[in-house]
Amino acid sequence: MGEPLLRLQNVTAGYGDAVVLNDVSLDIAESGALAVLGRNGVGKSTLMLTIMGFTQMRAGRVFWRGQDISRQPPHWRANNGIAWVAQEREIFPSLSVEENLTVAAQRGAWTLETIYQMFPRLSERKRNMGNQLSGGEQQMLAIARALMTNPSLLLLDEPFEGLAPVIVEELIRAVKQMLAGQKLAIVLVEQHTDVALELTANAIVLERGAVMHRAPSAELQKDTETLERYVGLRVAAEH
Repeated sequence: MGEPLLRLQNVTAGYGDAVVLNDVSLDIAESGALAVLGRNGVGKSTLMLTIMGFTQMRAGRVFWRGQDISRQPPHWRANNGIAWVAQEREIFPSLSVEENLTVAAQRGAWTLETIYQMFPRLSERKRNMGNQLSGGEQQMLAIARALMTNPSLLLLDEPFEGLAPVIVEELIRAVKQMLAGQKLAIVLVEQHTDVALELTANAIVLERGAVMHRAPSAELQKDTETLERYVGLRVAAEH
């Protein structure tokens, strides 16, 4: 086994005096896909923010391609291949779809052309302003904008939350395509357990900021007892 793409080693982190993550360790391989499960408020979003460098690390280390990046700021991580799609989407409302896509683009396999192939809706609306899009289209744009930085790791924080089933369908198809076609690793925080486990190879379950369980996704899918105990099963609409 080669060096993992990303490694968290005994990470304890939080905000100010508040500790949210407690002694968290995980590895993500090149082109790997990890689901992060758990009830609301257990530290899933804080884990994403810690990988991006937005929290205060109390202990432990973060490695990126074998290099200790624990003290590197968020912009360094973004410029070196880690992309994050926040729950709030954070697209630029007064820029057009195309301007949103090109504003932080970096060279690589993801171009306007490949993005528009994956998300035809964005192609149709490329001249619309960000604030003229529906919630689902804004989510597509947020993911597409992250891909335009041509990352090696994409962090997706509840990307399907509150969206119409038809949009969720399109996004699930897009994530499958990303994992199949590009050298891209994904960390997926998702309340809909079945979707999260279907899209990923491995999973961890957080409880009170600590990793309580880790397993291959296919194995965890069958382990309803663990899922009920730590996640409280939420099954997505049929897809």
